[in-house]
Amino acid sequence: MRPNKIRELLKADKPSVATHIHSSWPSVVEIAGHTGMFDYIEFVSEYAPFDLHGLENICRAAELHNMSSMIKVDQEPRKFLSQRAIGAGFQSVLFADCRTAADAEECVKAVRPETPEDQGTHGVGTRRFTYMLYGGTQEYVDALRNVVVALMIEKKTAVENLDEVLSVPGIDMVQWGPADYVMSIGRPGEWFEPDIKEIEKKVIAAALKNGIAPRAEIESPDQAKYYLDLGVKHFCISTDVMLLYRSWQEKGEALRKVIKG
Repeated sequence: MRPNKIRELLKADKPSVATHIHSSWPSVVEIAGHTGMFDYIEFVSEYAPFDLHGLENICRAAELHNMSSMIKVDQEPRKFLSQRAIGAGFQSVLFADCRTAADAEECVKAVRPETPEDQGTHGVGTRRFTYMLYGGTQEYVDALRNVVVALMIEKKTAVENLDEVLSVPGIDMVQWGPADYVMSIGRPGEWFEPDIKEIEKKVIAAALKNGIAPRAEIESPDQAKYYLDLGVKHFCISTDVMLLYRSWQEKGEALRKVIKG
């Protein structure tokens, strides 16, 4: 079984750097890999179309460049999506829309092996990551134990029940989701208001207190210091969609200026 780079970095208490992709075209993953800058890629499947063949090809492309992989999955059907993604080779699952400790427990169980010790609901699936003949072996069980479980903290009820949610055993990482949070409290678009930023700080502090690694999504490197000062070591920077949009906007605007003289 392949080593889980994200897990290794967490165990060593070392920082990690990732980027988001919306495209399931594996060449996009390879382009990120060719930079040599990323420990893993996050496929934000919650926002993009894909099929099961595409999940496998994303993982193959990441592995070619010594990167690990994370998938962000929809609220439903989170168990099916997470287990098929793990079978395809993803080594971390980021679960969206968790609201309660019961939700968090369901997410952890979906990833962990169905053994007396782990009490998970992930049985034997002879999928890509088990080839050849690993299905149901101790290596298979260990690989499922190593999958990194990450949760979005992005709903009003999740913040209200934060200590209870974060006390669920098996959570490795959390990500603050301001867009969903402000919508859930009836204040859409108010991501950066001072009181909302204070709640983000509260989430980060609570994660660290519970021995869970907080991760920050940023758009530029100069945003990292704010989070580093809060104790954050894990970052996911930009997205393929935004990079394309900004580049096209900048170059298109420049070209139009040249054409107009």
